[in-house]
Amino acid sequence: MHRSTEAEFHEVVRGCCKRDRSSQNALYRLFYPYGMSICIRYVNNEADAVSVLNEGFLKVFRNIKKFDAEQPFKPWFRKIVVNTAINHVKKQKKFILETTMEEAKNIPASEDILSRINYKELMAMVQSLSASYRTVFNMYVIDGFKHREIAAELGITVSTSKSNLARARVKLQELVNTKLSQPYV
Repeated sequence: MHRSTEAEFHEVVRGCCKRDRSSQNALYRLFYPYGMSICIRYVNNEADAVSVLNEGFLKVFRNIKKFDAEQPFKPWFRKIVVNTAINHVKKQKKFILETTMEEAKNIPASEDILSRINYKELMAMVQSLSASYRTVFNMYVIDGFKHREIAAELGITVSTSKSNLARARVKLQELVNTKLSQPYV
């Protein structure tokens, strides 16, 4: 960030601490695209993603005084939005499917094909996964959670987390293979 941009950003944060609506609007506009890119990975549709993101922004605005201005804002914001999205998914109670690790051992793990597909197509494929597979996949692969943390956060077993990740990868492989076998139009 340039010095003037950084100073302007800190002014926006100070305004948010004072509950200034124009500062809140400025912060919202600055981080809306980034927040949406996080939310859309966790929920079923854009409307739910907007709802989750708005809830995340409310948490940001309520807790902005806890933000340490000496630290980067983006990771702090990301953590709030990810946790808000996870809480939304947990409320949906879609973690009924449990697969044992014994079943997951038979799932192949070839991932080299993913280098031949673009990010937007891959994110659409991730979005098409069931809520339980998509959430575990996002938490483990994209957000860096450990299986123990995922299990604790979602109220599932560690083996269920591992199994859901393995099945998500298989489903994604199937989707990628289908996509790559289609002729270009």
